[in-house]
Amino acid sequence: MEIAEIDQQMMARAIELARKGDPSPNPPVGSLVADGETIIAEGFHERAGLEHAELVALREAGDKAKGATLYVTLEPCNHDGRTPPCTEAILTAGVRRVVIGCRDPNPHVTGKGAERLQNEGVEVVLGLLESEAKALIRPWRKYVTEQMSYLSIKLALSLDGRIATRTGASRWITCAESRLRVQALRSAHDAVLVGINTVIADDPLLTVRDIPGRSPVRVIVDSKLRLPTNSQVVATAKDVPTCVVTTNGASRAVAETLEAAGIAVIRVPPTAEGRCDMKTALRELAAREVVSVICEGGAELTGSLLAAKLPDELHAFVAPRLLGPRGRAGAVDWAGPENLNDAPQIEPARWELCGCDAYVSGPLVFPKRTATQS
Repeated sequence: MEIAEIDQQMMARAIELARKGDPSPNPPVGSLVADGETIIAEGFHERAGLEHAELVALREAGDKAKGATLYVTLEPCNHDGRTPPCTEAILTAGVRRVVIGCRDPNPHVTGKGAERLQNEGVEVVLGLLESEAKALIRPWRKYVTEQMSYLSIKLALSLDGRIATRTGASRWITCAESRLRVQALRSAHDAVLVGINTVIADDPLLTVRDIPGRSPVRVIVDSKLRLPTNSQVVATAKDVPTCVVTTNGASRAVAETLEAAGIAVIRVPPTAEGRCDMKTALRELAAREVVSVICEGGAELTGSLLAAKLPDELHAFVAPRLLGPRGRAGAVDWAGPENLNDAPQIEPARWELCGCDAYVSGPLVFPKRTATQS
């Protein structure tokens, strides 16, 4: 097998390994040490504060790392953080060659890990399976370069775009398989976001259930602090981290009551309509080391986020049933674009069956209007 083909296979395996970790607010990284087609050792960054992927693989490889090739999905760090710089461990191990998926985009670190290795005589191959390696760290890239949480939107809707019947019944529009997938999505994000109307209407718990995985921080957008003190999120706030995003002018007394129940109150400027400024909210969440957020409704909050062009990713579960338009808004309550060229869309879109539902997901792109399109 040629070296280029071996490199491709090894990097693909390193990407698989990266997906096993949950290191937020650090990026997911996978690594392995190999001698030709033989894998000597593997590693991934399991959790923040623990050893980086390269260190795990090198420690497992021991003396066998000398003269071997190290594969890693993200450029090795060249700075002191929660752990020592990985470049030093790589040089000490005596590997002959390092193959890297993508550059470290973090502008706040010394960086130049690849150059450091090259200057010490290590052969470096940079950019192998680069698009796949970059996709791994897409949320973290936004977090470190823009100081904002990465935002995903989840929709569960009927064929005609409804999220409830005319009487307000909404459980359950989608099938059991789709609901399990939503639980997995929730567990994969640092926070789950809903509006106050969803809490008042459904009294959700917003934790991960029916599958193994961590429950994310719960974030309720509540501009006037109407959150019921007898709701499930308030009752369990001391067990599951919970935040309320409200406006600067919201009641101080109500905020103190919520804080006494264990809820963190985040104040942001109001918009012209009196709603919470969600761009500021995402910056405030990032400042609290929330890398990724998934919004699970409702229609008004989702519409506000889309109108502000804040979502980065969309997950839509479409059930094969019709609910009718009378008396209920669609899945997203917003004015929308004036023409098709301005419509945001998933690109590239991934379609699959999830039980009897259609599931489409992917990065959400907001086209920029040009003079030729007017």
